[in-house]
Amino acid sequence: MPSISYHEALNDALERMDDLGYERGQGVDLANHGPMGAEALALLGQEDAVASWVRRYRRAMEHHAPPAARFALDPADESSWRPALGDFPRAGDWERLFVRELAEAHWREVLVRWWPRLIPGLFAGLTHGLIRTAHAVRGLYAASKPTQLQLNELARGLAYWAARYTALPGRPRLRGRYDLPAAVAALPRVPQDGGFGPGTARHRLDTLAELPGYQDALEWPAQEPAPRMLSEMTVQFADVYLGHPEVYPVPLIHGVTAPAAVRLVLPQLPPELHEPTLDRLWQVQTAFLLAFTTDRRDEGTAAWRSSLGDLPPLGELGARAADHGDEHVIKFTEACLREYALRPDPRYPAAAFAAQRRIPRLDGGGGVGGVRAGTP
Repeated sequence: MPSISYHEALNDALERMDDLGYERGQGVDLANHGPMGAEALALLGQEDAVASWVRRYRRAMEHHAPPAARFALDPADESSWRPALGDFPRAGDWERLFVRELAEAHWREVLVRWWPRLIPGLFAGLTHGLIRTAHAVRGLYAASKPTQLQLNELARGLAYWAARYTALPGRPRLRGRYDLPAAVAALPRVPQDGGFGPGTARHRLDTLAELPGYQDALEWPAQEPAPRMLSEMTVQFADVYLGHPEVYPVPLIHGVTAPAAVRLVLPQLPPELHEPTLDRLWQVQTAFLLAFTTDRRDEGTAAWRSSLGDLPPLGELGARAADHGDEHVIKFTEACLREYALRPDPRYPAAAFAAQRRIPRLDGGGGVGGVRAGTP
């Protein structure tokens, strides 16, 4: 058994990373994954490894300074806060707003108030605003008495989401006749002349509305109860991940970790917020497919069985993720194992194992790389 509890490991990690800014990397704006990785590692039963992992993570890449607050935002005045959505230089203003709100009201009340305001910009930081918020929420509802460190982490998750708010074109509405596998299969992929070079994904995201099938696809999937739809989303994108070993191995991970993150928050949200959240998740997944894939490759096949070989025992995947160390691997492994517990589909552990093989180790140089925080 671990010598410390989940709660102890989480708060120790938050204290050790309290000085880190929202992003990292020289000349780039990669999202700070530290709090998310540490929380997921503790959930994997690796509480004793969290402190040493934090030290490894901090050494791997320099983080930017925390943003300074400059001008107050009034949460009661839409003309005050709405223009600041997606304005990253105002991240410090957003953090100060959420710290103040969390001091004045229960964290669930703050979450429910801001969720419908933020979900249209779900793509923020390649969904890291959502994911960081969800990891903070899980820590809070697991605590009998949340600490100030945990409340501050929720404030930062929401602030990052607001400051990197990114609204994709079009209005998604799940009112169609396709199930998720059929919707993914029907989406036309756009071949890339001359190969998939640097900037290709960025250009595709900038021109999403012009890509074949994008606008129509926003209404293709049929509406289903939220828990079932989240399972359909995560298993289908575990399949997508397995089917594309040729793609840079980080971005498509978020097709699983984003809906898995929503599952963490769903019990805290009123039912009327479930449907618009699922709508936006499908829009984000459509964007991932069109930006990062050029064909279906091996989606919907069992090609991964021969390429991966024998999978390690399910109970070893968490320890393997901790040893590997890359924060994407840790979060993805935790999400896949959690989703597998609800729906025992072999593609979940296979996808986690594939990520452990495809992504460089944290100590191996380049392992904490990724895509730009806002968009690739």
